[in-house]
Amino acid sequence: MKKTFIQSSSWKYASYFALAIVLGILNGLYPTQPGLTIAQFLSDVFVRLFKFISVPIIAVTICYTIARLGSAHTQKALWKRTLGYTLTTTLIAAGVGAALYYFFTPAHVTAVPPADTGLAAQKGYLDYFVSVIPDNPLAPLVQGNVLSVLIIAIVVGIAIRYIQEDQPRATILNVLGAVQSILFSIVSVLIRILPLGIFGFTSICTRDFAGGVALNGLGHYFVLVVSSNLIQGFIILPLFLLMRRINPLRTAKNMSKALLVAFFSKSSAGTLPVTMACAEKNNKVNPTVSRFVLPICTTINMNGCASFILITVIFLMQNNGIVITIPTLLTWIVIATVAAIGNAGVPMGCYFLSASLLSSMNVPIQLLGIILPFYTVLDMVETSLNVWSDSCVATLVNKDLGKNL
Repeated sequence: MKKTFIQSSSWKYASYFALAIVLGILNGLYPTQPGLTIAQFLSDVFVRLFKFISVPIIAVTICYTIARLGSAHTQKALWKRTLGYTLTTTLIAAGVGAALYYFFTPAHVTAVPPADTGLAAQKGYLDYFVSVIPDNPLAPLVQGNVLSVLIIAIVVGIAIRYIQEDQPRATILNVLGAVQSILFSIVSVLIRILPLGIFGFTSICTRDFAGGVALNGLGHYFVLVVSSNLIQGFIILPLFLLMRRINPLRTAKNMSKALLVAFFSKSSAGTLPVTMACAEKNNKVNPTVSRFVLPICTTINMNGCASFILITVIFLMQNNGIVITIPTLLTWIVIATVAAIGNAGVPMGCYFLSASLLSSMNVPIQLLGIILPFYTVLDMVETSLNVWSDSCVATLVNKDLGKNL
């Protein structure tokens, strides 16, 4: 049987990836107008393509997988494992952030100049949770509201299972299966030309970094956020894998293409097609597992977001005269976990949700205006952690249930 492109581990494709990164770095460090124009074009095109394909993939794969799950026991087991690992890892991520903040509390920012954060008209954070409930079957698809799409897909998938007539149910399943095949054919083409996108992403990011990042006394806060993500990614999640006798280094290597796309694109939902392809072809995850677990994890498994929300909210509370105690930190571990799970449909994710949480408590958010210029760096690290966590959860669930599906 001929290997598909993603299954191939040839040095030729790896060299294309490496060349794209090197050329992107050079293009960003020594920019020319034509070079940056091409890079920006490629970056925008690939971001749009991944966003275009990711929402239909979430809708179709979740709906189709649930509709085809064998027994109620199998479905319950998949849900139980997925939600269990997701909640546990996200809660630990928030806990790591709280622990780091407690032991390495950053100093106050001496001056907080007024800044336009673009958040003046933001609603309370509960409004985001209400907006997740769809009131129009097409609006979530048009708006790209991933969590709403997930809810619709789950409901429709369960409804298909309860269709009594065999013929209509079989017809619907055949149509969903055909659409899924079309989507994955598109994904295989996108992955084949992915080095072009990597060149664009790398060029733009390098240009931004080369311009310098003004920390303005926020370096300690910045280090805390990055450190909490690195501890979660390099220590906590590998321990989960090791406890199930799974090699974390091999798993990371198998998912490297998805992690690279996540880092440069800053979109875990947009990276989903690559994540699923790597999980199935490289990491040998049962498609029934990957096509159920990964779309769900992409929308609710936000390890990086949980630590960012906790550290950012606590930091701004502290800078506005609120005393931070251990009970305060423990409370915010829970709040940050719940908020991160409900973050999927919010533009600029963690940043806007943090602002909403602070606004709901009447805490001034001017300091977010200073954080904003280098939020891009944090977003890249957080997105990579989110996709790495999704990959680990899928691998763990596959270890537990993959052979029985």
